[in-house]
Amino acid sequence: MKAIRRFTVRTVLPEPLLPLEELILNLRWSWHHETLDLFRSVDPALWETVRHDPVRLLGEVGPARLQRLAADRRFLRQLNDTAEDLREYLTADRWYQTLDDAPKAIAYFSPEYGITAALPQYSGGLGILAGDHLKTASDLGVPIIGVGLLYRHGYFSQSLSPDGWQLERYPPIDPNGLPLTLLREPDGAPVRVRIGLPQGHDLHAHVWLARVGRVPQLLLDSDVEENDQAGRDITDRLYGGGGDHRLLQEMLLGIGGVRAIRAYCRITGHPAPEVFHTNEGHAGYLGLERIRELVSEHGLSFDEALEATRAGTVFTTHTPVPAGIDRFPRELVRKYFGGANEEPEVPAERILELGAETYPEGDPAVFNMAVMGMRLAQRVNGVSTLHGQVSREMFGGLWGGFDTAEVPVGSVTNGVHAGTWVAREILELAAREVPSVLHGEGWEGVRRVPGQEIWRIRRLLRARLVEEARRRLRESWKHRGASEAEISWIDDALDPDVLTIGFARRVPSYKRLTLMMHDPERLRALLLDPERPVQIVIAGKAHPADEGGKRLIQDIVRFADAEDVRHRIVFLPDYDMALGQALVQGCDVWLNNPLRPLEACGTSGMKAALNGGLNLSIRDGWWDEWYDGQNGWAIPSADGLAGPDRRDALESAALYELVADHVSVMFYDRDASGLPRRWLEMVKHTIATLGPKVLASRMLRDYVQRYYVPAARSGRAMAADDHAGARSLAVWKQRIVKAWPTVAVEHVESTGEASPHVGTSLPVRVVVDLGGLDPSDVAVEVAYGRVDDTDALIDPSYLELSGGEPVEEGRLRYVGEVPLARSGAFGYSVRVVPRHAMLAGPAEMGLVTLPPAPHGMTNGNLR
Repeated sequence: MKAIRRFTVRTVLPEPLLPLEELILNLRWSWHHETLDLFRSVDPALWETVRHDPVRLLGEVGPARLQRLAADRRFLRQLNDTAEDLREYLTADRWYQTLDDAPKAIAYFSPEYGITAALPQYSGGLGILAGDHLKTASDLGVPIIGVGLLYRHGYFSQSLSPDGWQLERYPPIDPNGLPLTLLREPDGAPVRVRIGLPQGHDLHAHVWLARVGRVPQLLLDSDVEENDQAGRDITDRLYGGGGDHRLLQEMLLGIGGVRAIRAYCRITGHPAPEVFHTNEGHAGYLGLERIRELVSEHGLSFDEALEATRAGTVFTTHTPVPAGIDRFPRELVRKYFGGANEEPEVPAERILELGAETYPEGDPAVFNMAVMGMRLAQRVNGVSTLHGQVSREMFGGLWGGFDTAEVPVGSVTNGVHAGTWVAREILELAAREVPSVLHGEGWEGVRRVPGQEIWRIRRLLRARLVEEARRRLRESWKHRGASEAEISWIDDALDPDVLTIGFARRVPSYKRLTLMMHDPERLRALLLDPERPVQIVIAGKAHPADEGGKRLIQDIVRFADAEDVRHRIVFLPDYDMALGQALVQGCDVWLNNPLRPLEACGTSGMKAALNGGLNLSIRDGWWDEWYDGQNGWAIPSADGLAGPDRRDALESAALYELVADHVSVMFYDRDASGLPRRWLEMVKHTIATLGPKVLASRMLRDYVQRYYVPAARSGRAMAADDHAGARSLAVWKQRIVKAWPTVAVEHVESTGEASPHVGTSLPVRVVVDLGGLDPSDVAVEVAYGRVDDTDALIDPSYLELSGGEPVEEGRLRYVGEVPLARSGAFGYSVRVVPRHAMLAGPAEMGLVTLPPAPHGMTNGNLR
């Protein structure tokens, strides 16, 4: 008989062991090895059985063992020292506390978080990045409050059918069996968050609190008795359900998330966030709730509240393809935000305007969550330099009239949390040989670390991965119906002394899981090479609705099942953080072969690099930015040069050649002492040069200095004197928008030599009609620089013209001197853009006036 409900009964700890609960309820243990050592010593065998989950450990350890530990002076000393270390970690000043004028708090919203495998609330890179963001904020002392949803079935657990087809199951998750506590009011009652739904219904949610080191993480849970079954199921699965279900999840995350923060700050006294960071568009509705607050509580108009909200909001996009963006039918959004459910402070029509695709080739019937996120944020970024460029092209229509380079979408390249992803042996080696590295300095010292010590640790980590792969392989084959006799070969699967390539990620088509199989015989030859064999460890999940992705998995599994190669290539199901850690630590080479430029960043290769692995990748995402020819191998990309089939053929052939003629040759080229000297030099160079770049501490410092601090300053400027800044900016923008159609560039001329020389300047005069605007409302600029064969300016520079002297009929004349600093084809143009001290840049409003046709000298040769 099956139980109709599952729940967790927590143990009662003897009084001397009470600090154990304090340690378990703070997720710093997930990246703090000394705390993990303590948990392991509670019961080493049971620790392995529960897969390093301390909540399960305490749930299953026997009372007799707990009583013995309560009387064990050595254990109690270790326990109290570890608890005291945590308290010091939580209270001591860190990097952030040295900054002046930094925001008092930042709210960080994400639909998923990868903190630890014991808290399965993630599906892939977005969640892992969010988890690393919170952990790094804790390490640096950044006062972030994380906000997400608590999914009662997580993403899904993956297994394989006998014929290699992906199977999904959704094991129930009991919050009481997780390292969480309910957020409660001072009287002990659970905090209730409520959002309005159509037809007079409400959606209710509890708020669970996780402690990620110093960072509180609030997770909203709709599985509460006040809701009907449909309402209770809203937080059932990550990325599950159809349009209504997904929309309701995002309403709860955004609107409910802001209300959860307000309750948390009220109850705990935590400073209210000055900056709101939206990690992808799923949480975009948080901006609507902040607008509602400002209208209802401070008497602002919608437009004034919009300006105040935008100023303190940062929006990060993670997708380089339109298909990766949540888009809802406009009528569905109207259903949930209009009619009887419409908030008078936030009219449905204004909401629909925020998500409208009002650019060329946009769909007027859809509501675009990324577009709304960008309109609600004054600062927007992608997650690598290349992804920033792709995003500027993808969303450029929102700022029509501006060149792609000026579209206000910047970039902060992702990073990874070393404490989570770097093997303990590597960290201990660094502490012994290059201790300054642990403080972010002295990376060049890695080059002096003895090669034999690096090679010893690399072999140890490879062997550990082989053992973990064999364990998972046995479980998988048993689940597929194999008997013990049929899986005896697994005892010899993989080899701790063979070159090991790792490939693990989600399985959408653009990541090309099966590119390595484009020529099966060439792949087989690489795997079975008698002198330089290669082995490949593969993992990945396809979205449950992605039949194409499941077919790719089946193809790779069927190949890997073949008796002649199954000891050299394995697919390990149920890819999670624990498997990810083993892979990035144990693989010699990390393979990544997406369709360029569809990989926004791709941080798994960063993790491998920090562990002494080398990258073998298409130059996409972060690898395009930081590949230097000596830190791995770049697979030549045929993007734009061939159709899909031809492109796969060319790029797979390049992959085989690199592995056969370069990667494996260098790995197996040993000196008299058995060391691959050239390989180890590449490993040292990789760690020394990539180490300081790929760390999440670098990433978060970038966010703080380039986004959070400026956003806080803008927000304060808007809020000062009863939001006088927001009120005045909203009025100013309305005036600018109304007058802009009548702004015109009426005449442009330049004087000077017919064939000017480098080092001289070109006088330019421009006559404009400002359509009744004041000269202080605009900037009249000349754009100048190299031109191509079509007279398009290439990476132009900008010079603001001066003057504004009246001429006939209310027009104004502006003048300036364009410096001629280079020879060759040269050109210029002029433009008028809005100017205001509270704008983040000239393109913010998407308004620009250009001359109606080329004037003056637009092309010429300079000597």
